[in-house]
Amino acid sequence: MWISVAIVCAVLLALILKYIFTTPGPNPFARDSREPVRGIVPRKEKNKVLKQGFVASKVPDNLDAVVIGSGIGGLGVAVLLAKVGKRVLVLEQHDRAGGCCHTFTEKGFEFDVGIHYIGDLLEHKPFRCMLDQMTNGQLQWEPLDNPYDWVVLGPPENRRRYPIYSGTTRFSQELKKCFPGEEKAIDEYIRLCKKTGRGIWFLALLKLIPSPIAKFLVYTGLCRRLSSFFEMADRSLTEVVNGLTENKDLRAVFTYIFGTYGNIPKDASFSMHSLLITHYLNGAWYPKGGATEIAYHMIPIIEKAGGAVLVRAPVNRILFNSDKEAIGVSVMKGQEEVHIHAPMVISDAGIFNTYQKLLPKELQAMPEIQKHLSFMKNGEGGLSVFVGLDGSKEELGLKANNYWIFKENNFDELYEYMNGDKEESAKNVPLLFVASPSAKDPIWQEQNPGKSTVSLVSFANYSWFEEWKDGKVTNRSPEYKELKQAFIDSILDVVMDVFPKITRDKIEYVDAGTPITNTHYIGAPKGEIYGADHGKERFSPELNATIRPKTPLKNLYLTGQDVFLCGFAGALAGALTCGSVILKRNLHLDAIALAKRTRFMKQKGDNNNNKNRL
Repeated sequence: MWISVAIVCAVLLALILKYIFTTPGPNPFARDSREPVRGIVPRKEKNKVLKQGFVASKVPDNLDAVVIGSGIGGLGVAVLLAKVGKRVLVLEQHDRAGGCCHTFTEKGFEFDVGIHYIGDLLEHKPFRCMLDQMTNGQLQWEPLDNPYDWVVLGPPENRRRYPIYSGTTRFSQELKKCFPGEEKAIDEYIRLCKKTGRGIWFLALLKLIPSPIAKFLVYTGLCRRLSSFFEMADRSLTEVVNGLTENKDLRAVFTYIFGTYGNIPKDASFSMHSLLITHYLNGAWYPKGGATEIAYHMIPIIEKAGGAVLVRAPVNRILFNSDKEAIGVSVMKGQEEVHIHAPMVISDAGIFNTYQKLLPKELQAMPEIQKHLSFMKNGEGGLSVFVGLDGSKEELGLKANNYWIFKENNFDELYEYMNGDKEESAKNVPLLFVASPSAKDPIWQEQNPGKSTVSLVSFANYSWFEEWKDGKVTNRSPEYKELKQAFIDSILDVVMDVFPKITRDKIEYVDAGTPITNTHYIGAPKGEIYGADHGKERFSPELNATIRPKTPLKNLYLTGQDVFLCGFAGALAGALTCGSVILKRNLHLDAIALAKRTRFMKQKGDNNNNKNRL
């Protein structure tokens, strides 16, 4: 019997290794494509690239693929395909490309909508190397201050502030200063985060290997045995942290960053949380020139290969032939449909939009499609407030960091406000993320002297605003505006208390984006900002072996947040995974290999320079 088991395991291992290391397809990371940095261009020049409107005459001939949505998941996979010579058309329903990487301007103030800080961007690390290649080295990053985050707990009369520093050693040292006697708990927390986060490679593996092998790994329980990520996936953040310490403020500091994926600690998977902690351990960065720089430097790569990125191009359905194979998309141009054909359709519109809105009814009803949908649920709605201020960052006390402000340290209870009455909840927003994009971007003060911006983010129930979803986005009803203003006022009261140099007379512009605003501009079905829900259920091995880039419908693929993880890094990993499936090679390993090569060449060059000095 044991001989049979050994043979089966050996065959399984051989098959897995084959799909990990065999590389039959073209490699978008075959060479270092970085070019000398050309500098930041004015906003008007960027808009010529980012706001290319759709007309049928602009659609390239002989397309290799159509991508629905220009978020980082859509642009990312389009760039990967373009780098191996594929002609790709990206279609965006909004009036500018970028998805959650886009910005908007009001009264002279430019606001980003989704990029607040990115981690893991040390030079020659795989993630940084991948981004450099996907922008030809043009995207520049500015490090945030250290501490990069502040956790603020409690009411005004009893506020406690805890700094979060980057650097593995300093992260723990500074926490130990704040919490003497908790050294063991802090060390164990960091150890668990690192160990769990290292197992993320297995999640990618489940989406790359053939489905029968993935299912075998799931149903035999091997996933949990072989991956520390899946071993901890069904343990809640609350459960793990409460087992480490009785100190309620330390528990809050361990869990504060749950707002970056949208699930309170009792519903959150410790595995998901561990990725965020390790993501920022080496620091946090912001794109020089603002979030639009990301899409601005990706689009020319797509165009160089003969593709295009066109906006104001709402896809209303995916086209299929009689064999249920995707053959293109239909775009609404006024009252008319424009059909665009391609041998491959890749959706960055999210699993719900793709399966529930863009498929014909008979294909939506397929058991395989319904099974995929049964695994997922909508994430929580996002609420954003955008503030334009008169005054420099020095005058207003703003720095290149973030504040996470909570009314108390009992996060699981605080979040009950989401289930409350909307009018009462508007007066009592218990958690708030505060950041100043203008303070993080060194280019801002050169272009906008004496002005500053602040972005404020929290969560809101979609149902509070749903009755107004069909109104005109720029002129909804007085009742909607009144509710929105109530949220703005209560949030500003918190901000002005924590930042006393920000006063009402300094505010030149303020407005809020509600969940239905998110639905209009970024196509989020329930106003969610992180795609499908990221609770514990999202990280079951079975779900991740089922929700893959390759859908049950031939020639239709998924990319972005819903196929991997939320956030900028998660959506980009979704693009990398989708590209791996399409090109039939492990692009994750290709990015790692290129990072090693570039690091080696850098070290070699440094050594040569040192010899020349001697």
